[in-house]
Amino acid sequence: MSADTPRRIALLRHAKADWPQVADHDRPLADRGRRDAPAAGRKLAETGITFDLALCSTAARTRETWKLAVQELPYRPRTSYDERVYDASPGELIALLNETPDEVDDLLVIGHNPGMHALADILSGRAEGDTQARMNRTGFPTAALAVVSFTGSWKSLEPGVGTLLDYWTPKEH
Repeated sequence: MSADTPRRIALLRHAKADWPQVADHDRPLADRGRRDAPAAGRKLAETGITFDLALCSTAARTRETWKLAVQELPYRPRTSYDERVYDASPGELIALLNETPDEVDDLLVIGHNPGMHALADILSGRAEGDTQARMNRTGFPTAALAVVSFTGSWKSLEPGVGTLLDYWTPKEH
């Protein structure tokens, strides 16, 4: 792939989780989360993006969010479950994304806050319309989705290189 390859990253925060007496990593979705995850999947489908790869945290709530959301997509991307997405800082997430093979044009990441919000904010040197203001006003609630585009190789992904194309939360719809 050349240095001018357009790419898109969709960042999906897991849907609302329950708080049973289990380890944080094992927390399942709450009823609201099980309702919001398919709505997030429908929004992903509406973007028209055919994801080449979905990178999902190994936490129960992210895996369950993905299982419900992917059913709404017209095409199921290859999915990789990576424990490094769980509780990752924006810098750790960028390092992980830098490992993405260059044959992947469009990537979906299913993860956690504060990492998903911070990553969307840090990558986006520019934004379409009021997307950045809306994202920062709402604080990236559960099942929120941000889509960032950039041009270049995955190894060149760094703060400020992207454009925030879209931002959505289940509460807005």
